[in-house]
Amino acid sequence: MNPDGRRNFGPAALAVTVVVIGFACNFLARGVVDTFMVFMQPLEQEFGWNHAQLTQVYSVYLITLGAMSPFTGTLLDSWGPRISYLTGAALLATAMFVAGNTSSIWHLYLAPGVLCGMAASLMGMVPAAALIGRWFDRQMGLMVAIAYAGFGSGMLAIVPLAQAGIDAFGWRETYRILFWCCAALVPLLALVPWGRIGNGAAGNTRATAARDRSARGGARQTGPQWTVRSAMRTAEFWLLVQAFFFTAVAAYLTTVQVISFLISREYPPIGAALAFGTAGMLSIFGVILSGWAMMRFGIRRATLVSYVGTMAGILALLAFARWPHPALVWVFILTFGTSQGARGPVISALNARIFARGRVSSIYGLIFMLMSFGSAFGAWLSGRLYAWTGDYSAAFVVAAAAVLLAAAPFVLTRRLTEAQELAPPHA
Repeated sequence: MNPDGRRNFGPAALAVTVVVIGFACNFLARGVVDTFMVFMQPLEQEFGWNHAQLTQVYSVYLITLGAMSPFTGTLLDSWGPRISYLTGAALLATAMFVAGNTSSIWHLYLAPGVLCGMAASLMGMVPAAALIGRWFDRQMGLMVAIAYAGFGSGMLAIVPLAQAGIDAFGWRETYRILFWCCAALVPLLALVPWGRIGNGAAGNTRATAARDRSARGGARQTGPQWTVRSAMRTAEFWLLVQAFFFTAVAAYLTTVQVISFLISREYPPIGAALAFGTAGMLSIFGVILSGWAMMRFGIRRATLVSYVGTMAGILALLAFARWPHPALVWVFILTFGTSQGARGPVISALNARIFARGRVSSIYGLIFMLMSFGSAFGAWLSGRLYAWTGDYSAAFVVAAAAVLLAAAPFVLTRRLTEAQELAPPHA
């Protein structure tokens, strides 16, 4: 029996549990949040709110997600994962309850916007990456990729189910079903041995342990260390931000509009939701293949292939706007889907490598926050472009340009493609 009273829950089981929790919470949070895509049309029909107003709800979510990232890291370090995950699950359930009782648009800004943004941060990749880093060393990249795969799986499973629920029961009842599903997660998470999980693996290497102490603000650090302030003075930091920011801009210029776009071209609503979800599911393979390709072919080739896939998917949607053939939807699903999420583990791994001797989690939290602002900007801009032009194609054109800006740090410089650990500046 271990110290917290649970039998047969040794280090190996706990390590697996950390990855399972990361996957499952990303699965639920991302899947539930992205159901807003299929709620937009019934909300627009019932209340008469325009498309731009509803798109801004998703922008509020993304801004909140980004702004919460540094706070989530601090909360995790100070109070541990139990508070982070339980609070996140409770906020997600509350958001679904408020959304199901919507009578004014500010309810949506509060629920799918602010509350879902807070919940997704507290249950998302910032705590997952930090905990995985405490339990894995050589396999960390693969384990982070598995946790990232929860995003795509949630999009595949939950978004089409929400569309089916809306068709069968209406949007209010579907939100109430989502509320009970999220509420059920709270007692399940309360059973997890968070104390032992938060402490990390006793068998970590010396370097990993030093990194963990640094991420938790340990007092036993020796020598100069990378801080957020000092990292911001490096070109590497801003190249990581550029790649992540414009990747997010391109992704959310596209994904926020894709369901409404396909329906506007007389594609069946459930088929549009399945296309969106299937593309998200394929990100599981993209994330894992990205990790393998980095080891096999190097960062430059692996990353550029993923950007080519993203570009191909966006161009397929532009082609579908003119020639609405179902084959083009499948081109989008296969290319955009398998590339979606592939850069997340790359940026996380490069950050951990470059700033290994320092506050890795805090630095990544800032990069993640700025990436989330890129997501919010992309979602907001997609709505504005539709309002200005009356069509979705403009958003896809701008998304293609954003892909080029995102790929530039991997083409025009070797600072990322041949990245090594940087020596911290002397105080």
